[in-house]
Amino acid sequence: MPGSHPQEVDLAFAGNHELRKRVHAAIDQNPTQSTLFRDISTYILDQTSQSTTEPTSKKRKLEDKNGEQNGTTTSTAALTSTDLKAWKTYPAVSFSIPQRKKFTLELVDNKKDGGIRALNAEGNVEFCIPWSQVDQVFCLPIPEKAKRQHHFVVLPVHGDGVNPVPEHLKEAPPEPIVWTFEEATGKNIVEGEDPGPGPMAEAIHHCLKRAGTKKSVIFPNAKDFESAIPQSHRKGEKGFHVKAHRGSKEGYLFFTSVGIFYGFKKPLAFFDFASVTSISYTAVLRNTFNMVISTQTGDIEFGMLDQDDYTGINEYVQKHGLQDASMAAARRAKKLNVNPPANKGADDTAEPDEGGLSELQKAEQELQDMEDEDEEDYEPGQEEESDGSGDDSEEDSEGEDYDEDEDDDDEMEGQE
Repeated sequence: MPGSHPQEVDLAFAGNHELRKRVHAAIDQNPTQSTLFRDISTYILDQTSQSTTEPTSKKRKLEDKNGEQNGTTTSTAALTSTDLKAWKTYPAVSFSIPQRKKFTLELVDNKKDGGIRALNAEGNVEFCIPWSQVDQVFCLPIPEKAKRQHHFVVLPVHGDGVNPVPEHLKEAPPEPIVWTFEEATGKNIVEGEDPGPGPMAEAIHHCLKRAGTKKSVIFPNAKDFESAIPQSHRKGEKGFHVKAHRGSKEGYLFFTSVGIFYGFKKPLAFFDFASVTSISYTAVLRNTFNMVISTQTGDIEFGMLDQDDYTGINEYVQKHGLQDASMAAARRAKKLNVNPPANKGADDTAEPDEGGLSELQKAEQELQDMEDEDEEDYEPGQEEESDGSGDDSEEDSEGEDYDEDEDDDDEMEGQE
């Protein structure tokens, strides 16, 4: 259908708006080619990801003072100059995006030209993001590690990996930045100092505040979501992630106070509440289920989520009204600080309170549950459906962005 295109296409051709338009037009003219263009885009993204693991210092060296090379913009030109001194310096930090290599991490505390940057061994800036272009900063525990490690994830404005880059932008936004923080242990612990990521997060928050933004570093919180699966690698600790597949790639979903984040391999994806049209569940089996996040530009499906985490995920979705498509416009209006649509009453656009759902959502949820029960009684062959298989679940090809070659047996069984 015209206007609905694979997310991979928008990501792969984000830096070439004209070519992206031509691909969209080709898909609109011949929808059967959508899968082909999606596979081509996925290949491009994979190649781009692999290229970041190779030495690219020659390509990334600054070639002039105006920042016209290396993908920098006028707003990053000052930040790429080492004449601008850093406020905090962290040597030998392991980065994974946009390059898998150790660099010196610097925080430049400057209201106008400050930001985050990475310096190579020669002291040249490899990549950076100004504070003014930071959309979100996350500090997320790295799952399944014996030692406590965290990923700091810095997402630039228009770099969420979900919404297409606006065509009016003259240059593509900076790439996201991901680095690893490993907590100090044993003899490396300094008495009186926090061995965790807290001090680094506080330093970043200080710079964001000084730059005039209202952003802060987002940590996962049990009040938002806590995994029901025990963490075998560190007994007794809470887990905040859900293992999930996007196509053939395995990653982790984090349900945070500002939205849903998926990482840690490229392409990263962040769904803030305003970008979500609705969330539904598909391919519901005894042990796993799939979750489809619908946005204005298409659907993205995450597969093979553990059934033990269904309750926690569904509570998160209901708490934020993410299953109710009628609330999507109100969420976007709230983000843009404008009034809700005029044809909506106060009850229709009401956000759920801190305790749970609004009265309208409760009524809609009850009606939806009744409809789901009728559907389960009517459709044959769903012997392995679990409780909670409803919630806007559709049995058609609702997650077209999901790699159809992955887990075919599970999907076919859930669509009988």
